[in-house]
Amino acid sequence: MAKILVVDDDVAVQTTVRLLLERAGHSVVTAGDGRKGLALCQTGNFDLLFLDIFMPGMDGFETMRMVRQHRPQIPIIVISGRPISSEADSAPDFLTMATKLGAISSLQKPFRPADLLAAVAGFLEAAERGLPSRGGVASSP
Repeated sequence: MAKILVVDDDVAVQTTVRLLLERAGHSVVTAGDGRKGLALCQTGNFDLLFLDIFMPGMDGFETMRMVRQHRPQIPIIVISGRPISSEADSAPDFLTMATKLGAISSLQKPFRPADLLAAVAGFLEAAERGLPSRGGVASSP
């Protein structure tokens, strides 16, 4: 299957994503921040990167920019939760912004296991056919 890197500062998210992907037969490596994720990207050969947008230190946008400089071919799926504020409805749509900046797809936290596995399956099917992956935003109610 695929060798996947998961970069998220939330250990619970890391663990959940890792377990779901490993049960589906994938090899998974996790990192708790953008700097560690970038270092792993530079030394490892990953098929796919799951990247949280909001992390302390180097955020997902900066991490994605740096990954693109060193490994432009690695597909990135961004993940993020909704902003927690009274102005959540008027907050920028960071997931869509990330797909416009080069992520192949995005998942809104909390996401269903089926959505995560479907995102990976869609990427793998497109890669097998040699087609570019279609970007999009998946959200769970």
